[in-house]
Amino acid sequence: MSIIGRDRSIVIACDAPLNIYKKILEQTADIGAVGGYKLGFYLGLRHGLPKLVKLTREYTDKPLIYDHQKAATDIPDTGKKFMEVCTDAGIDAVILFPQAGPETEKAWIEAAKGAGLGIIVGGLMTHKAYVKSDGGYIDDGAIIPMYVNAAKLGVTEFVVPGNKPDKITEIRKALEAQGVKPVFHAPGFIAQGGEITDAARAAGERWHAIVGRAVYESKDMRKTVLGLSAQL
Repeated sequence: MSIIGRDRSIVIACDAPLNIYKKILEQTADIGAVGGYKLGFYLGLRHGLPKLVKLTREYTDKPLIYDHQKAATDIPDTGKKFMEVCTDAGIDAVILFPQAGPETEKAWIEAAKGAGLGIIVGGLMTHKAYVKSDGGYIDDGAIIPMYVNAAKLGVTEFVVPGNKPDKITEIRKALEAQGVKPVFHAPGFIAQGGEITDAARAAGERWHAIVGRAVYESKDMRKTVLGLSAQL
């Protein structure tokens, strides 16, 4: 079962103060093209996930995705505790970036499965100086295995950088070679230079555009989301 019940949607990344998050919900919860909301550490650590879930459910039952920015970078044994916190709060799905290696990746994915949480796995990020070839720390050769190993563990939904359509194509081909029909979640649109239509061509049939600042920093959030929806 897919986390979001649409082939394509807008997922709003809500890394903004609580009063702004409330306005996001008020102005967008009834828009059909909004597939869900992504909560990060800014709201999660400041207010607590249970409070945020309770507030959200006053407006919508759309999926709530928690992105700890970045989860699955600890030892394998802590995965169960992380998932327990998320399920007790009422979170629907989690984003994992298994930069700590394959053993942590496996343990955290299995913990999420056991907790009944939706799982989205990422490997490549949108910003500069992430992989070694761009001046970063992460070995370029580690990126595809993060995705492929997740696919071998039954994961079908993945985070890819929306501002790097050529890399989306590369990741999609690697996953399809494993017999997986991937669902992509892609940040990096608008504020980080990506175009939804470009990512769509690279991602294939099923993908969700994760959009944050372009929405919550706009003067009319509802109008902005409706405009983005037209690009799906």
